[in-house]
Amino acid sequence: MASLWFVLGLCLIVTVCAAPDKIIFDPRGHHDSSKSVKDAPNGTHVPPKVSSPAPKSSPAPKSSPAPKGSSASPKPKQMRPFFVFGDSLVDNGNNNFLYTIARADAPPYGIDLPQHLPTGRFSNGLNIPDVISEYIGSEPALPYLNPELDGKKLLVGANFASAGVGILNDTGFQFLNVLRMPLQLQYFKEYQQRLGKVIGEKRAKEHVNKALVLVSLGGNDFVNNYFLFPGSARSQSISLSDFVKFVISEYRKILKTHYEMGARKVMVLGTGPMGCAPAERAQHSLNGECAQNLQAAAALYEPELTKLVQDLNAEYKQNVFVAANTKLMHHDMISDPKAFGFVSSNTACCGQGPYNGLGFCTSGSNLCKNRNEYVFWDAFHPTERANRLIVQQMMKGTEEYMKPMNLSVMLSIDSHM
Repeated sequence: MASLWFVLGLCLIVTVCAAPDKIIFDPRGHHDSSKSVKDAPNGTHVPPKVSSPAPKSSPAPKSSPAPKGSSASPKPKQMRPFFVFGDSLVDNGNNNFLYTIARADAPPYGIDLPQHLPTGRFSNGLNIPDVISEYIGSEPALPYLNPELDGKKLLVGANFASAGVGILNDTGFQFLNVLRMPLQLQYFKEYQQRLGKVIGEKRAKEHVNKALVLVSLGGNDFVNNYFLFPGSARSQSISLSDFVKFVISEYRKILKTHYEMGARKVMVLGTGPMGCAPAERAQHSLNGECAQNLQAAAALYEPELTKLVQDLNAEYKQNVFVAANTKLMHHDMISDPKAFGFVSSNTACCGQGPYNGLGFCTSGSNLCKNRNEYVFWDAFHPTERANRLIVQQMMKGTEEYMKPMNLSVMLSIDSHM
């Protein structure tokens, strides 16, 4: 699945419900039936403490035309277009329109949204793009495959993400039909053509130039590819360090394509501490420690991703890309949950088996009463409250978390077209 939070951007293996028996509509014209790593990443790193404890419940507003969270975020005066690419950490419903097993369209997903219904988000409530939308003063961008994304709604932006995808095209094959990155980028081009018919080609180009772009990839390439099973073909054919270099080289092509298509403010999420997800603890731990192999992968990948961002910015002679160290952000909450108001950082709120990390999150799963007390919602994905803390760090974090600048600074700088 994606880069979980931990991947975060993670989204590793998708913790999804079985596809319902229904016809899946695709606006494109198709109809388908339907050992332990415990040290802090930076050694002497001391995570920031939150100033207030977690709320005692998981409230949601009484009514709202678009999902709103339990605590409003500060909004600037002018709305900014927002485009989202990647995996299940940031998918807000595209997979609902596909014939795939990577889906979150059944309860209890969405339990803390205003209507208490699933929307395709891999969360109990809002996901990372939703919270960012609050900060930039915008309603959440609709999934690109949603037929409602048309006309003036195109001005808000679009979400192209699809649970299960990775940087590599052969990642996530077990999920059947998902929007792999070449297709997400093809749809981005199509979106710009559609927008041009609404506001004109020149204004459409300017609209894309000033937009914020979020990309979440990489976790699935390790969880659902290199480490998919012991002795996988990929792990037998290439060393982990060389695989990381290969993935980064492919990621470079993806990010350069974003630039070529007009993106000028791009935030790139890391994979996070993949081995600490409940699913990985359940499958690879005797005493609850994080899975060593995935932690080693994250430790190799994160600095390479930061270097990639720095190299691209140097090439373009401007700070187009920002690297979000989600591994460190999530490690803070996992290593000292009480400092952030959490009760549990190793057990999922929804699931079954050890650490609620086995199988899917379904209506028959164990379900915690207070989602605000848990870092993880399901076997791989964060709760809404964890997502909010992550975005808070993205907005205001120091260079330790956000390089070369945090999102607040990035958004204050005019795009160079």
